Amino acid sequence: MICGGGDIVNISSVAGRTARAGKGVYAATKRAINGWSESLRQELLPDVRVTLVEPGVVDTELPTHITHEATRAGVQQLYDVATVKPEEVAEIITFALTRPRHLVINEILLQPADQLG
Repeated sequence: MICGGGDIVNISSVAGRTARAGKGVYAATKRAINGWSESLRQELLPDVRVTLVEPGVVDTELPTHITHEATRAGVQQLYDVATVKPEEVAEIITFALTRPRHLVINEILLQPADQLG
């Protein structure tokens, strides 16, 4: 990619910026992606653009992958009212990737308008 140019898009989460009680490990992994993205950006620009996408709740199957029952139930409450669709996130990523090569969109923080933090 360095020789021919390209783009890297890393998906993190709002949790990479704002930790919540009981979600420390999840927040830590997302913060790690944020730091790694910044490091990559500094190492690879201008040949490779690095964009970090930090969505809030997106209408996906994520709650079905949580094995701890109480945690799954709490997360499911958020996802039951999720209004952001995966296609909308993809559209935003497409926008970032289709900007002229001299422009990099470093970070995109997005979430439902009714989601706090």
